[in-house]
Amino acid sequence: MATVHEHGHQQRDIKTRVKNYFGYTDSTPETISVVSWAKNTTPNARSGVKTYLLSLFPFLQWAPRYNLTWLFGDLVAGITVGMVLVPQSLSYAKIALLEPQYGLYSSFIGVLTYAFFATSKDVSIGPVAVMSLETGNIIAKVQSEFGTLYSAPVIATALAFICGFIVLAIGLLRLGWLVEFIPQPAVSGFMTGSALNIAAGQVPALMGLAKRFNTRDATYKVIINTLKNLRFSSLDAAFGVTSLFLLYFIKWSLAWVGQKKPRYARAAFFASCVRHAFVIIIYTIISWRINIHHKTARIALVGKVPSGLQHVGRPEITGELIAAIGPHIPVATIILLLEHISISKSFGRLNGYKINPNQELIAIGVNNTLGTLFSAYPSTGSFSRSALKSKAGVRTPAAGLATGVVVIVALYAVAPAFYWIPNATLSALIIHAVADLVASPKHSYAFWRVSPLEYIIFVGAVLWSVFYTIESGIYWSLATSIVLLLVRLARPKGHFLGRVRIKPESPEGGHQIRDVYLPLCSEAHQDIPVEAPPPGVVIYRFEESFLYPNASLINDRIVHYVKQNTRRGKDFTGISAGDRPWNDPGPKAKDLAQIAEDEQNKPKLRAVILDFTAVANLDTTGVQNLIDTRVEVEKWADAKVEFHFCGILSPWIRRALIAGGFGQGNTRKGTALEVAPAVIENLENVASPHPLPERDEDGFPIHRPVDIETGRLDEAHQGGSGSGTSSSRASYVDEKDVHGVSLNKDGSYARRRTSENSQKTVPLVDRSTPFFHFDLHDAINSLHLHEDQ
Repeated sequence: MATVHEHGHQQRDIKTRVKNYFGYTDSTPETISVVSWAKNTTPNARSGVKTYLLSLFPFLQWAPRYNLTWLFGDLVAGITVGMVLVPQSLSYAKIALLEPQYGLYSSFIGVLTYAFFATSKDVSIGPVAVMSLETGNIIAKVQSEFGTLYSAPVIATALAFICGFIVLAIGLLRLGWLVEFIPQPAVSGFMTGSALNIAAGQVPALMGLAKRFNTRDATYKVIINTLKNLRFSSLDAAFGVTSLFLLYFIKWSLAWVGQKKPRYARAAFFASCVRHAFVIIIYTIISWRINIHHKTARIALVGKVPSGLQHVGRPEITGELIAAIGPHIPVATIILLLEHISISKSFGRLNGYKINPNQELIAIGVNNTLGTLFSAYPSTGSFSRSALKSKAGVRTPAAGLATGVVVIVALYAVAPAFYWIPNATLSALIIHAVADLVASPKHSYAFWRVSPLEYIIFVGAVLWSVFYTIESGIYWSLATSIVLLLVRLARPKGHFLGRVRIKPESPEGGHQIRDVYLPLCSEAHQDIPVEAPPPGVVIYRFEESFLYPNASLINDRIVHYVKQNTRRGKDFTGISAGDRPWNDPGPKAKDLAQIAEDEQNKPKLRAVILDFTAVANLDTTGVQNLIDTRVEVEKWADAKVEFHFCGILSPWIRRALIAGGFGQGNTRKGTALEVAPAVIENLENVASPHPLPERDEDGFPIHRPVDIETGRLDEAHQGGSGSGTSSSRASYVDEKDVHGVSLNKDGSYARRRTSENSQKTVPLVDRSTPFFHFDLHDAINSLHLHEDQ
């Protein structure tokens, strides 16, 4: 026991010596410990691994509770989605410059694997328009460089494997939060631009003009060339235009029936859901009837689609192919994960459940990596099919299994009939599908109303996608979103506050008047008379975390305000030019009298109150700038200046402030604390033509006592940031019954003794740091209490 005791004593002695070496004494208040924080936040290794492994297979949570009610809902939704997925897969494979069967391969593996890894019941995985367009662009660029060395399916499969592996790694490492750096306007911008690009590229095929010019040029070029060549339209236009008209006619007429006849609303909904399959079947029969007796088809047809899964095997991926695809991987990966996460989150909010973004990334990562064994190209969540699945009454992710059965039936039983599908009808189907991706005018106007800067990002993404490429639209969205985020972090507004006295309007609120603190100068409160804080007191409220990008700006702002609104401690108006600092020209001789008069009308700085309610993080640079701010304002006031803090939410912020010498006082004798020194500390041997004022043992300038009635502080009334004066402290009463609570002299709450057992109080703010307060009201009261003392 003695040995253990001696060992503990030695540890404490070593710790004390280290603290003293770095300038911290035993009186430094206790703060959060890194060791204790690590113990509380780090989970048990065994239970953590078990939880992690179970989270990889979400179906284990709901599969044991599966029932017939869920089965019926999943069958209806799965079959309904399958009837839409088959024609869309054929169409999107065309956008990706692949044969139609590859769209069905991607659909089959996507819906099957997602059922086992999904945390969203509504999302439907498979080929989508934007990812198909990007895949087609990559195939075209690689083949333009290597010719026929790599076929389109080989390039698409390699792209799916690489992107899938990257997304899978992001999910396994739990880095899904990186997606949050891209705001919704940026996503809507490049999605809208991509939709316009796809629709414009399908119009030539709709009109039978696809072979007359490059339909993968910039959108504006495709539109111009289409208009120039309209006179060459062929019979395909009759199929394409009427197909598009019929799709919209069915959609709008059945929606009208659902509104006017609520009794038939559900039947109208399901009838509308199968309009894609209905139009494909009708025009396939017409096409067969027209072309069956002709050796050469009179219109462009899909052509032969092999039955079954014909290309199962290991993907062909070489180093040369990876190098060729490499420059396009970032954009393809961003599209893959962004579209899926935004869709899954949207339907989670709509239907009242929460998805796990990391697990969703694992789901699409597994889908794309395993899909390469079936020659699938990159696939992700589809907005239109997910909306259909949700409205059809899906109950669990198992609905994807029913959808997979539909795709398999189409591959093995219906594939020969696909030969007669008109390409113009598929183009009409694509245009009809991507139209839902275009942001509506109402949606766009909402961006402008909420944030004009984000509206500029949205419009820029659309314009870059239309006039150049969708890749440039995505890069514009990413770059401008990050720049805007950094600007908002580096240039926060912040406000200097004053008091407004308010009382409730309703009779139930009584006549109690309370104080609120509003910005002294604000466009939002022009009609409200805001009282200035007590003379010599500056109240500043942060609007952002106090970090290195904005620390210098906030320091300059506070110091400038102090110099504009408080009196200098020493009169420098009569100093000669030779004795002035080189960067202080001083006032002109004719203005000296007016300046002296204005200065006398200003109060002398007594205290600075900083509202940290909105500060979530504080770094070393922020603390150093606070120290610099204190040094500058004390030099200006030539007196001790109290620095009060309120609304400190994080124990790490409290720890940082105490390390910087705030809350209780300077931790070093005779000098201002430097937590990030940039100059030599020891300047004893350096001569100065302007000696610094003599400082007391706490590191504050020594000055003469003055009368508080004239605005000058008396020494008896100075607490300074280094003093230990008592202040009003808010406390929490540790009891169930709150009746009979009284206010103690020190500002804490205590229960009146009503029985033999007295009640204790627990302070909300540690009493060892008298300059940290619960709220602004507490901070202001501490100043008043100090005056009274």
